[in-house]
Amino acid sequence: MVSADPVAAPELLPAATASPLTRARVERLAARAVAGFSWVFALQVIPVAMAQSSHLRPGYTTAVVVVLLVSLAWLAIASIVGRTVRAAAITLCIGYLLALLFWEQGIADAAYFDGVRPWLWYLLTVSTACAALAMPFLLAAVYTILAPLLYGVVLALTAGVGAIETAVLDGLYAALFASILLAIMTMLRQAASQVDVRQSTALERYEIAVRAHALEAERVEVDAIVHDSVLTTLLSAAGARTPDAMAIAASMAQDALGHLDTSAPLARTGRALDAIPCSRLRDRIISAARSFTVPFSIVPRRPGDVLIPVGAAEALYSATVQAMVNSAQHAGGVLVRRSLQVEATDDGGVLIVVTDDGHGFRLESIPPERLGLEVSIKERVALAGGVASVESAPGEGTSVRLVWHPEPDEAAEGEHP
Repeated sequence: MVSADPVAAPELLPAATASPLTRARVERLAARAVAGFSWVFALQVIPVAMAQSSHLRPGYTTAVVVVLLVSLAWLAIASIVGRTVRAAAITLCIGYLLALLFWEQGIADAAYFDGVRPWLWYLLTVSTACAALAMPFLLAAVYTILAPLLYGVVLALTAGVGAIETAVLDGLYAALFASILLAIMTMLRQAASQVDVRQSTALERYEIAVRAHALEAERVEVDAIVHDSVLTTLLSAAGARTPDAMAIAASMAQDALGHLDTSAPLARTGRALDAIPCSRLRDRIISAARSFTVPFSIVPRRPGDVLIPVGAAEALYSATVQAMVNSAQHAGGVLVRRSLQVEATDDGGVLIVVTDDGHGFRLESIPPERLGLEVSIKERVALAGGVASVESAPGEGTSVRLVWHPEPDEAAEGEHP
């Protein structure tokens, strides 16, 4: 009996930090910060609103105060429970704009407001902060300009000509503050989204490593069984001297051949135990492409998906990354146009194309000691059952084409809608 060396299990992922920077966490913290900051301003505005309320129409004051305070209360509760935050913030933004639009109609004593700021001024930064929290970037940017502009117009119309300078300065201050806040929140969201993508990629790689380890362990076990079966058969055949012993040896030989037939498909493809969708491989490759300092334009993929063995997926992923590394290092700088195409083929396979219009080179001029093309790309893909081809010429750019096709029985089983 021969015992195979144990296959080392993949290392466990490091323990997650107590407070990981994720998009969900950033959104939750931003909602609570905006809610707290909003109530600080709301408490400051109450004395001013009460002082000005006697010079406003009761219906206007009641409607505006109720809408804004209810929205603030809703936002505070939503930020704690983690639900309907966007709805509460957008309600406050819309309510604030309506309050500004109807401010002039709500004034009962116009003389009182000559040179006086409306109490809505104290909630202008609150409304722009809520816009940055709840709206898409473009809408938030528009609101960041629109709300201060509208406030400046209202102040200029109701507080007299002497307040125009104050209106301009107040509007610019509010717009500047809102722009800085929007920029900070956008950068935090982008950073958190990148962390989410990298964490997802790490988990996928760990899952693939676990599957590959299980497959390798099974292969080692099958190899050991086949080795022992064949060795035992040979020893029995060598010692067979009688017809009965020869018949037993022949029977053992048939069993050994059966083991070989059973293990061959597993050793060749490893299907069913470790298969992933082509779309997941595409996502991993795109994630890697975005980590380069030079841009790669992504060619939209066709509809449809297929399942491919993990071994083939890993080989295609590594070869594609090597092709992108070669392009980034040798094709030229950021002005070179680079493209990446990853899609499933009609026969259940995978097509990957990495192209650039950079310097290019002559294939025959590559020295033998440079292993990037031959080993890291062509040989790696060939070992997985695929084909890699490279086309390049000086001044005409480079195109690396990777194609993997399944075996006929794999194509029948590997369709993935």
